[in-house]
Amino acid sequence: MKPEDILDYIQIDEYSSTPKYKQLTNAILNGIDMGKLKKGSLLPSINELSFSLEMSRDTAEKGYRNLRKLGVVDSVPGKGYFIINTDFSRKLKVCLLFNKLSTHKKIIYDSFTKAIGERAAIDFYIYNNDYVFFKKMIMSKKDDYTHFVIIPHFLEGGENAHEVINTIPKEKLIILDKLLPGVTGDYAAAYENFAQDIYAALEQALDRLSNYTTLKIIFPKSSYFPQEILSGFYRFCQQYAFAHKVIHNIKDEEINVGEVYINLMEDDLVTLIERLIVLKLKIGKDVGVISYNETPLKRIILDGITTISTDFNRLGTQGAEFIMNGKTEKVAVPFYLNLRKSL
Repeated sequence: MKPEDILDYIQIDEYSSTPKYKQLTNAILNGIDMGKLKKGSLLPSINELSFSLEMSRDTAEKGYRNLRKLGVVDSVPGKGYFIINTDFSRKLKVCLLFNKLSTHKKIIYDSFTKAIGERAAIDFYIYNNDYVFFKKMIMSKKDDYTHFVIIPHFLEGGENAHEVINTIPKEKLIILDKLLPGVTGDYAAAYENFAQDIYAALEQALDRLSNYTTLKIIFPKSSYFPQEILSGFYRFCQQYAFAHKVIHNIKDEEINVGEVYINLMEDDLVTLIERLIVLKLKIGKDVGVISYNETPLKRIILDGITTISTDFNRLGTQGAEFIMNGKTEKVAVPFYLNLRKSL
């Protein structure tokens, strides 16, 4: 096959969050798997790739370097790049479909790709909590992959998501972070138990919470966070006789001494801290702060922000393990309280 013919089936998906150099790597390996590329096949030059696929020379070169690292491609000065090994075969092709890109989702992505290594070709898509786009992605690609790894959170329309997910053969399906009601059959899942997790975390913090009178959780109306979080919050407050309130907008909320604020969104944490500084309230003494989802920065700012968080690394590695061992079990991922000076 001529190098210019190879360009006809190397596809770069602009909607994919998979880096373009990895898409190039996957396209070449898929060509080998399908028998289109033979040992000795000459590949397009860096300039040809850059021009035809609208990618930078650095990106094209990085893709070839990755293939050289895998022992699939080599180069000869003056002749170009060519296939030296067709024994390398990846039968796994994985679609990662995440609701959004954030610090925590990146941890899941990184741990998943590290755990599965080069065993699989991975395409990574972000559907931005948009059910319509999510449905379009599943219906157009459900026959293209050996596995789908899905984080199912939606701002609206998600009540029908189980119908779309149920069209995926269950041996191909791995759900991360949240079990979705209505998804049937024997499939793999690594999930958070949202109601029990927040209840147990607050219970572990009970000694420090007893220094305050009121617990407030900041839960925006337009949020993909599960309502089960509120169920666990209510149960804890009722069990231990705390005054409590659900806040939809922290910008408008009156803040008083003796209150603890639990935030879910990173933007709300910034707004809350700004307001506490303006009001000259001492965090960890006058007002308590608990933030959802651990990040390295929260260990440092204001001498440490108390967090309640799932193990995002474990979510990613567990998803990879499901694919590698072929199991279809459902595993609850650990949830942790990290007590710091903000409480």
